[in-house]
Amino acid sequence: MPNRILSHHRRRVHCTRPEAPDPFAFGTTRDNLESWVSVSVYRSTVDSLYERVGGEAFFTALVERFYAGVVGDPVIRPLYPDDLGEPKAHLALFLSQYWGGPHTYSEERGHPRLRMRHAPFVIGTLERDAWLRHMNKAVKAADLPADDEVELLSYFDMAAQTLMNTG
Repeated sequence: MPNRILSHHRRRVHCTRPEAPDPFAFGTTRDNLESWVSVSVYRSTVDSLYERVGGEAFFTALVERFYAGVVGDPVIRPLYPDDLGEPKAHLALFLSQYWGGPHTYSEERGHPRLRMRHAPFVIGTLERDAWLRHMNKAVKAADLPADDEVELLSYFDMAAQTLMNTG
């Protein structure tokens, strides 16, 4: 069984997936194909990072650790409202959905449109680095398996870079 990377909702889900039966080979039946498809779909769903790290509770705790750093940061704290309740909830829901959890974020807020939602804020190198420093610290404090930690850190690095809109 070769190792494959399945793309699901713009993230990579690593799983071992059996080779698909050749639909034209002698002896291949519809049952063979349906069985293969259902196993593949099951594995790609169960093997989401959301499931591996413990679901919503993990992302809620991650966001709490992240915002604990943001509160005292003179560079990025001014970018957030006084009451951090909504930003915390939105980030936890977004991350849960992105990594394979329920689609509550999109149901409540529509498409994430991250660049559009962050466009009103000046996000340069200082802001990116501060945000990334707090998020990296929050991820590393979770004591995740190395593969999951790398997957999260890589995503946050890419997202922070993408959301820069100045200098």
